[in-house]
Amino acid sequence: MQPTVSSLEKHQTFRFTCSPDVTCFNACCRNLNQALTPYDVLCLKQFLEMSSGDFLNRYTEESTGPGTGLPVVSLRFSDADDLACPFVTDAGCRVYPARPASCRTYPLARGVSRDRKTGRLTEHWALIREPHCLGFTNGQRQAVDEWVDSQQIATHNHMNDKMLELISLKNRFRPGPLRPSERKRVYTALYDLDTFRNDPYYRDSNVATTADIQPLDRSRTGDLDLLIVAMDWVRKNLLIVSPEKA
Repeated sequence: MQPTVSSLEKHQTFRFTCSPDVTCFNACCRNLNQALTPYDVLCLKQFLEMSSGDFLNRYTEESTGPGTGLPVVSLRFSDADDLACPFVTDAGCRVYPARPASCRTYPLARGVSRDRKTGRLTEHWALIREPHCLGFTNGQRQAVDEWVDSQQIATHNHMNDKMLELISLKNRFRPGPLRPSERKRVYTALYDLDTFRNDPYYRDSNVATTADIQPLDRSRTGDLDLLIVAMDWVRKNLLIVSPEKA
């Protein structure tokens, strides 16, 4: 059976809970195509105390987005029969405080649209009811904003919106596939943040950034600010988008 997806206004409420007391606990952590955003990778590698390169090599697979030509990073699930997420255990998610945005948002789905004149983003929400999920029978009723606050999704949404803007610019100004060397640099800048911080090719780029952080300061720059720098670096060095056009 296919999931039921219904639109949800921000003021509307829904009932949902997930815990070991729900008999389908952990069922949604298997047999998925779990794409990770750059901010998801940042949070996971910090929580696991790994370098971004080590995290990517151990836990992820890379592909190319068919509609964007940009690199896509996905979790590498188990080859066992249950196709389990590498972080799921009988007791639940072992990286729960750093879980990806899609895990935090579930059972909701979020989309955004941008007004071309004002640049203002409008959020669109939907409620996903999967046949196996029994979490809708219990829990306190809450609105979308309450769910966003309780699951600490706001920063994920903010950073993911920045990524969506970058994808939109790519589609407008550089449609089609990137050259292999360009695609590798996009992958490094957005996902392999420690290499972007330390590799001379990226470190010595004299590109102005929205975060106003000079290249020589990168060794002292936090990962979140550096990711904003990396997104700006991609926009200006690989997508060749001037501030006037963007």
